[in-house]
Amino acid sequence: MTLTLGETEVPGTGGDRTVVGANLSLPLFRTLSGVLAGHPYLKVVVDRVESTWHLLDTRVHPFHVNYIATHVLGMTLEELDADLDAFNASVYMDPGRRFLLGVLSLHSEEAADGSESPFLVLETTEADTMHGALLEEFYLYVRGRLDGRLPLLLKPANHGQEQELATVSEARVPRILSHALFGSRTRTCLNPGEAEGRLRHFRTLAEYEAAAPQLGWADIVAMPRLPDDVPRVAGFINTAPITPLSHTNVLASGWGIPNAIVRDLDALMGPDDLDGAWVRYRVREDSITLEPLSAAPDLTKPAWHEQRIRIETPLLEEAPVLALHRLRRTDKDSYGTKAANLGELHHVLDSRTADLTAFYTRPRPPRRDLLGHLAARLGEQGASPERLRAAAAHCVAETVRAPEGVALPFRLHHLFLTSSPALQQGIGKLKMALELEALDIVDPLCLSLQHLVRSTPMPNEVVRSITASVPGLLAGGHRMVVRSSSNAEDLPGFSAAGIYDSVTTVRGADQLMDAVRQVWASLLSPRSVRLRHQVGISLDDTYMGVIVQEYVSASLGGVLVTCNPTRREDFRNVYLNCTPGSPERVVDGTILPQQYLYNTVEGGGRTMDVGTAGEDLPARTRTALARLALTGRLLQSHFSTEDVDDALDIEWLMTDEGAFRLVQIRPYAR
Repeated sequence: MTLTLGETEVPGTGGDRTVVGANLSLPLFRTLSGVLAGHPYLKVVVDRVESTWHLLDTRVHPFHVNYIATHVLGMTLEELDADLDAFNASVYMDPGRRFLLGVLSLHSEEAADGSESPFLVLETTEADTMHGALLEEFYLYVRGRLDGRLPLLLKPANHGQEQELATVSEARVPRILSHALFGSRTRTCLNPGEAEGRLRHFRTLAEYEAAAPQLGWADIVAMPRLPDDVPRVAGFINTAPITPLSHTNVLASGWGIPNAIVRDLDALMGPDDLDGAWVRYRVREDSITLEPLSAAPDLTKPAWHEQRIRIETPLLEEAPVLALHRLRRTDKDSYGTKAANLGELHHVLDSRTADLTAFYTRPRPPRRDLLGHLAARLGEQGASPERLRAAAAHCVAETVRAPEGVALPFRLHHLFLTSSPALQQGIGKLKMALELEALDIVDPLCLSLQHLVRSTPMPNEVVRSITASVPGLLAGGHRMVVRSSSNAEDLPGFSAAGIYDSVTTVRGADQLMDAVRQVWASLLSPRSVRLRHQVGISLDDTYMGVIVQEYVSASLGGVLVTCNPTRREDFRNVYLNCTPGSPERVVDGTILPQQYLYNTVEGGGRTMDVGTAGEDLPARTRTALARLALTGRLLQSHFSTEDVDDALDIEWLMTDEGAFRLVQIRPYAR
């Protein structure tokens, strides 16, 4: 049943309580609304032909288009699904459309006296292309039918709407940007999940460091910003903002543990002091809860204690130092996945024969494929599949460049280790300690071995192989970047994000040798050894390849992942973070990056957070980043080894000239 103006129904009695034509009061809003991302929300449809609006019962009508098709236009769902993309275009993109679709969400702000003042925010779907006049019409229509005591703000749903509203007076259409509305959000889901464990709340890094040796798999660690070397525990709580792309959240995702930002942890814990107590910790997209348990649960060790990660046997025979462009993905067993993927990227960009449309050809019911959307993104409407494949390859080749450099094989690492009896003896002691589970002496042995690796002279054969591979960089005094490329990372169930070293300030042969040894030594850090041992990766099978590249000055650096890390079911969006300079600053937690979400199906982008910078990037730069996000999605079609929905983690640089260079492609732990 749909109510019209003047009709009422007692809440809670069931049925469809959708209201047509009535003014909206706060009690009616609460009757019809659901909850999204922690805020009550209500779907609205303005019918411009009938000069009325529909307030949808959220419980009954989760989708605008289904309601319009079946309740207004008299269609069946089968008829709608048969031509869904065309229908969506008619309600979201047609400038002369009949219907205006949006969402009203309820928020509050604290007044000077401490009281809470409610206000409503109106927005369209993220892919809506309303021009400025339609946005103004939509706002004024809704404003005229709201309780006048409720302030109403319009939130642009994407960057295009922001530009359209630039010519509309804010006095006529008051507005708020997404990052201003949500940038100070108290609680944010980073990685959904549930855990039972002991809550350990550390207010300072010093408190954490004092307790870190005693932390175990059943602990839930809460602190302002978790360090990258946090051990594998039951859950994370960040009491200060971080990005979903931080190393610690990538680890949480790979480990399958809940992680959230909870800036009001004391309020979430309630009147009880739960520090040290046993709790049930739940993280959902729209809620984060901590429930005290009456007693310590009968916990069994998690499944990862029995987990055994399969690792391919490294190839240590006569693999030469090779330029990156000569590698292919199949060379990972000699050079590591990072190096092999960069070589594969060169191949994709140079040959232009790879099919980069596979993500869009996958059926996503009720759609048979998304090729029509890809054609729109590439400006190739109506093109054949063959033409789209060529256009996708051209788009990627025109948007990004692969880094120049060389890859040092595992063979050189092996030659170095076997050249030193002291190293062999130290590695033997470490292996024995691991086999005997004598974990109390593992860390000191690792630290001793790392020092020995950094101080042991390179064999002449190894020095000649390295220096002969980069004569131009050495002769010219160029700055170099030395990156890790191990065979013990980027594995199913073991991402190893952030546990191996890179060195970005290298000049000359001596510094190059030191940097290579430092990268090799990171394979023996206490944390990396412990994490590999926990999942059954043998020290005997673990080797480190090295990538040597010329340093490229960058005006902007960042990371993108070809998914929405906080909404696993979202197949449209790519999440992109950036900051001036190096991409390492995005993930190491030293600053809060600028954060964007780009829709690679219907198009459009949104600013999620302006971060430490305090301001958004220029519109021209954001447009370039949208093209980069689409490029990442297209590369996903080639680099996802098991499933085209397996996301990629891509590090990138924007040069001073505005060109993009990709410096790393790896699987994203999900």
